[in-house]
Amino acid sequence: MSDKVIYAMYDDDDVLKDGAKKMVSKGVKVTEVFSPFPIHGIDPIIGIENTRLGIMAFIYGCIGLCVAVAMMNFIMIDDWPQNIGGKPSFSYLENMPAFVPIMFELTVFFAAHLMVITFYMRSRLWPFKEAENPDPRTTDDMFVMEVAVDGNEQELVSFLENTGTVEIKVTEK
Repeated sequence: MSDKVIYAMYDDDDVLKDGAKKMVSKGVKVTEVFSPFPIHGIDPIIGIENTRLGIMAFIYGCIGLCVAVAMMNFIMIDDWPQNIGGKPSFSYLENMPAFVPIMFELTVFFAAHLMVITFYMRSRLWPFKEAENPDPRTTDDMFVMEVAVDGNEQELVSFLENTGTVEIKVTEK
């Protein structure tokens, strides 16, 4: 298998989706799509599985809730009990209604911050990383579909020309 790829450029996202459907129905694997905004419905067309980031968000929220409960129990009950407004400080359950806002805030805090870290690690977006987009116009108004060449370069190029492409580039990856 060669390292050649075809970059088919489109100026409309609907034309790109139709072109991707035609490529997949022909049996050609579309490896990547670059666009200036998310194209809804392209993931199942090119075979990208659903993400599990939502599961991780739930787990991170549960971790934040556990940290909040442990922190408030230690600070307000065990370490430094205080009589605030006549509320008893003998047990955590007696004071739990007053702790609900703190539990909510730490749940959201942990879920949000750990999700950002997870997203960057999963996407391999490190500080000072070079951009991987094949053409700078994909950040403005062009859509690019990347197709791997497997010895059938001329056939793929001629097929892509009939899908509404604006420009086609064949390069080494």
